[in-house]
This record gives sequence, structure tokens and C-alpha cells, in this order.
Amino acid sequence: MNGPGIQLTLAPELRLFAPPSRRTDRVPTATDGSSSLGHVVESAGVPLTEVGRLLVDGHEVPVSYVPQDGQNVEVFGVERPQQVTGPLRFLLDVHLGTLARRLRLLGVDAAYENEDIGDPALATRSATERRVLLSRDRGLLRRREIFAGAYVYSDNPDEQLRDVLGRFAPALAPWTRCTACNGPLHEADKESVGDRLEHGTHRSYDVFAQCTECERVYWRGAHHARLERIVDEALVEFGTA
Repeated sequence: MNGPGIQLTLAPELRLFAPPSRRTDRVPTATDGSSSLGHVVESAGVPLTEVGRLLVDGHEVPVSYVPQDGQNVEVFGVERPQQVTGPLRFLLDVHLGTLARRLRLLGVDAAYENEDIGDPALATRSATERRVLLSRDRGLLRRREIFAGAYVYSDNPDEQLRDVLGRFAPALAPWTRCTACNGPLHEADKESVGDRLEHGTHRSYDVFAQCTECERVYWRGAHHARLERIVDEALVEFGTA
């Protein structure tokens, strides 16, 4: 771009998206004189899903604003908790399977594709089902057709979960959703699910839940202590519904 020059300042939490040389305050940035501020910010490497307020010379402007020569532009991150129009539901890309299962464990509606269906299909599903698309793929989050999106900043599942819960503050209802298919769970008596259990399980446990969609059966098995830790930590930090 060889048009008007602006001074661009990214919020500290957004600077990881920019090249190291552009992670300081008031970075000289050339524009073409006709592109929107949203386009300029994306050209700096920041997905618009991560952008909150935009200030030009101290005045808030929309992403459609066309910056002029010599203006100072400040780009802030999204405010937390982030508000979403309608029911809060998520869609996770193929690389976030562990995060999807943990969100479901907490009762959060988290759709997930076990196979890579491709960026266009994910974006279309986000738009059709009005789901917030969670991804670590900046290119995917730049697709215009998605309903809403959020960049997952960490590759550590514990940190990913805290990030999403802190950003969107979803209502938590642990142990109410199938971690395999995202369907709702209901209580099931031992006799009704007995044909699905191994002999030792049938003998050792009395409390069961079953998914209304895939019919998977759940009980307090060998991994329950680890799952309880995840649930308890989330409830202590982020509360319940």
C-alpha cells in the first residue's frame, strides 16, 4: 500500500498476530486510501474476530471506516465476557477435539467434526447453525460467512478451556451432555442399560446416564476422578448456571 500513512497501535494481547517489528506503539502503516480500517487491521495480521473497539484520534469508529493520512488508530481486543446474539453454541475445528470434550463435560453445547471437512464447510455450518467457530486457524476465522468466531490462543487444553470460559461465560451444567456426540444425557437404571455393560461394570456400579442421541452409557469409572477435577476447577473459577 502506498497511500495515506497512519499510526497503528495494537492492544498488547493482539500483538502476537503481527510480525515482531510491528508489535510496538504507533507503528507507521501505509494504506491505499480506499480500504476500510477492518481491511487494514487484517492486513496487519489480526483476525477481526479478536477486535473490539477501534479508536481514530481518540474517537470510536466502525470497521468500515476509511482511515485518512496522519491519523492515529488504536485497536483493542474484544471485551469479556463477549456477548453473542441468540443461544451460545460453539463449533470447533478438527484440531480442538480435547477442548470440545471438556466443554461438553461442563454441559456446554460444542459441536465438533471428527474428520477435517474443510474450511468452507465449517464456515457454512457456523452460519447455518449460528455457532461461534473456535479455531487456531487465522485464515478460517477470516472467512466472511461465519456467524461468529474466536481464536484459541493456547495449544494446552487446560488453558484453552479457561480462555473460552472466561471469554464467553457460558452457563455450566456438568454431566448433562454426551462427550462423544454432544447429545443430552438422561438418568438410566441399571436394568435398562445392562446389555451394554461388561460384567464387572454391572456388578460394581449402580448410577448410570445415557445419551438420548447416540445411546452411549456413562458411569463413575476409572477416569471419573480426573474428570471431576476438571469440573471442580471450572466451577470454582467460573461458577454455575
